[in-house]
Amino acid sequence: MAVFRIERFSPLPAAEAWRRVTDWERHAAQVPLTTISVPTGLPSRLGTVFVARTGLGPLAFDDPMEVVRWTPPAGGRAGACLLEKRGSVVLGRASIDVLPTGSGSHVVWVEELRVRLVPRFGDPLLASAGRRMFGKVLDALLASPGADA
Repeated sequence: MAVFRIERFSPLPAAEAWRRVTDWERHAAQVPLTTISVPTGLPSRLGTVFVARTGLGPLAFDDPMEVVRWTPPAGGRAGACLLEKRGSVVLGRASIDVLPTGSGSHVVWVEELRVRLVPRFGDPLLASAGRRMFGKVLDALLASPGADA
């Protein structure tokens, strides 16, 4: 299993950082050849299912995920979200924690990822690629404190 951790500090208040990093459909704008749908509807909550579809035509695959923990930040308390990946290609989990700080927020994303047909010796490469890709996603989602990017 490939495991990686990404951390970002943001001037955004924890509630706004949380709103942005849990806006699943906005993640797709940063991931090439990917669309995201939320068949269970919005707003997100415990039990929300969303599907990232990546690829082109017959070479695409679905990466369904379910929110199995949902605790938004409130009253100075950190927010925590746990996603279970339940696809036929991508398995694992992702946790997203948003902690309030004196100057904004601290976002911690930890991914445990298994891609079927990728041998275990490929896990370090998969982790490195995931760290880069999801790092860019977080950077974009948390950018421009005054903008709804």
